[in-house]
Amino acid sequence: MKRFAVLQLSGCAGCEVSLINADEWVDQFKLVYMPLVISAYDVPDVDVLLISGGVRTDEDLYKLRQAVKRAKQVVAVGTCAISGGVANLGDRDEVRELFLAGTQRLHVPRLLPKSHPVDTYVPVDLYLPGCPPTSELFMAVLQENRDFQASKTVCQECGRKKLRDMRPEHLVGFRQGRVLPDICLINQGYLCVGSSTRGGCRAPCTRAGHPCVGCRGPSDAFIEQESEVWLKSIKRVFSSMTDVPEAEIDEALRSPQLALFLFQFSDYASGDRLVRPKEKVL
Repeated sequence: MKRFAVLQLSGCAGCEVSLINADEWVDQFKLVYMPLVISAYDVPDVDVLLISGGVRTDEDLYKLRQAVKRAKQVVAVGTCAISGGVANLGDRDEVRELFLAGTQRLHVPRLLPKSHPVDTYVPVDLYLPGCPPTSELFMAVLQENRDFQASKTVCQECGRKKLRDMRPEHLVGFRQGRVLPDICLINQGYLCVGSSTRGGCRAPCTRAGHPCVGCRGPSDAFIEQESEVWLKSIKRVFSSMTDVPEAEIDEALRSPQLALFLFQFSDYASGDRLVRPKEKVL
């Protein structure tokens, strides 16, 4: 029976909960390490090491370097481990000032100067983006399902109809208005970015009437390019389907509500940004 472990770095444990929801692995694989449910001090020898969360503290870095030595395959799981997400919020100046101003920080791991993705420090065999990845995606990794083929974009999985004669003049916000069934959310004035976002999630958000926020990261067409190329593609879609001013769209894309996801693959970016080949992203 294949053995696997889940190394939790700085994150929210959402990926772990999604994995637990995928009960198909219970009879096929042996989970030997996951702090959320199993008490163990060190990661033992495993076939697959799933890593969630970002490298935010010296403890994260130490555990990461020790764990990968004992794994045959290393998989970076979720937004935080790949591109920022919640773990990267600590890089914001106001958050760092608040933390450093605390006087009762006893026995807290030392913060690194900056937050980093997993592959800054260790080689990664496969990337599994999502916040969190769905249970089906976890199973595709664990079962090494070569037949699993993610859709190119969330739009392809959504099923909502795009209309030529329904062109909103302004965005309606995230939680306003009545969502019409079966009609594209962009046509209804919602800031949905599924047209450029990696598919494979089966579009649960958009099907339920919630705009895609891009948690699966850029599609293959943009994954090896700068984030600005992805943002320009999104704006082109809105330009062709709506009459919303470009400035309004640009401001919304850079809003706090979307910044957590829309700057994936550049959250940690600087001049030495890592380029992740699309062949290694599920």
